[in-house]
Amino acid sequence: MLDGIPFRKGKHGMVLKVRVEPRSSRAEVVGVLGDALKVKLTSAPVDGAANRQLVEVLSRFFGIRKSAVRILKGETSKNKIVELEGIEEDTPRQ
Repeated sequence: MLDGIPFRKGKHGMVLKVRVEPRSSRAEVVGVLGDALKVKLTSAPVDGAANRQLVEVLSRFFGIRKSAVRILKGETSKNKIVELEGIEEDTPRQ
């Protein structure tokens, strides 16, 4: 599942760097860009809309609850550190 996605183990699951591209035509995980997972979002970075959509996209991509996705750093940046609770290296992606 995590082939090529750079991550580290955190207290509650997997921690990874995410690079977001707001105001895109589609909301999707694009792939790996350097040491980060690149995610395109249709939302604008206004009033937390892009962060909420990022949580939705990552929860759908990894097959986990939205409440299991937490933005640890980078609330106002395109570069974020995200924790995915309950995900281990061998957890299958849906």
